[in-house]
Amino acid sequence: MTISIICVNWNSVDYLRECISSIYENTRDIPFEVIVVDNASPQGGVESLQNDFPEIAIVKSERNLGFAGANNVGFEKSRGDYVLFLNPDTRLVGSAINTLFDKMQQLPDAGIVGGKLLNSDMTVATTSIQKFPTILNQILNIELLRVRWPGCPLWDLAPLFATQPICVEVEVIPGACMLMTRDTFERAGRFSEEYFMYAEDIDLNLKVKRLGLKNYYVSDAVVIHHGGKSSSRQKVSQWSTTMKYRAMLRFYKKTRGGLYGDMYRMAMGASAAGRLILLGLAFPFGDREFVRSASAKWNAVLKWAVSRHELQ
Repeated sequence: MTISIICVNWNSVDYLRECISSIYENTRDIPFEVIVVDNASPQGGVESLQNDFPEIAIVKSERNLGFAGANNVGFEKSRGDYVLFLNPDTRLVGSAINTLFDKMQQLPDAGIVGGKLLNSDMTVATTSIQKFPTILNQILNIELLRVRWPGCPLWDLAPLFATQPICVEVEVIPGACMLMTRDTFERAGRFSEEYFMYAEDIDLNLKVKRLGLKNYYVSDAVVIHHGGKSSSRQKVSQWSTTMKYRAMLRFYKKTRGGLYGDMYRMAMGASAAGRLILLGLAFPFGDREFVRSASAKWNAVLKWAVSRHELQ
């Protein structure tokens, strides 16, 4: 077995069926296995996947282990010399896995390789490559700025818009699609399960880099990523937003210390308050539905930043 493809499912069976279908349609001449870890999905139905794909392995967890924990369980069941962590709400465009695998064979210092992610509308997802987060690049994490100035050192997205196929070293490959060797994943300590979801992929990229390896973006390995289709179904309003900021706070405290983490929390609280003021001023003149949606998000961030729980 060459590649073990691990997909974690939480109420995303329809997307996952499309994802697995694209794997079998587009992957050639590489022995692979598909392992689905169901994270105690309330909607169920994961067993139906084997009607269409009898070869896949399904592991059912009795409780929601989070993204990191479920991927680690899938890894324990895998046999491949390489492991591909692939989100359930993705779809391969052409031979993306072959392209990533071939490129990894050519790069002896490669830790993690990933490809170009496309949004559902086929635009380039600016999350395809990332810098290690800092307070400054998180405060200025505004899509309009990132697209307008892709070469800014704070995010360095210029490779996403190259007109020719390229393979370049980057700091962070997102967890939606990351290929690495089994040995590297083991030596890096697997996914850190202190994160329930979000930031565990950034944490893994950092651990791989500390092994002396490099992470690479391969532009001609293309994957459609519908994005957030599991967390968006949470009944709790802005649940996923709050989870992201909690995860980032944990990452900062782990990698930069408690003081930096506290500075991050305060900075994001101030940023949220400022954005809420601007949105309030824009409400009579702009797209009111957009303003309401953005206000709900930043109100959740502000509440997170000042909550007693986060101050502990």
